[in-house]
Amino acid sequence: MTAYAEQLEDFIQDVLISLHANIRDLEEKRTFADPEEHNYIDGRLFSYVEMLAILRASAKDTGVDPRRLGL
Repeated sequence: MTAYAEQLEDFIQDVLISLHANIRDLEEKRTFADPEEHNYIDGRLFSYVEMLAILRASAKDTGVDPRRLGL
């Protein structure tokens, strides 16, 4: 693997780690949130999950194994 390909893989995995961490953080916050905050948190959770779905679909469309990237 070239240095550039390794950089790209590291970058993608870093982004995915951040997305997963943000999802876990929001799920934890939702547990302790006031009911009026649930809609806001649910909207953010939906956005993160949707982003992961887009990345998963794009990986499949381009022939990249989503599991290899942590999707």
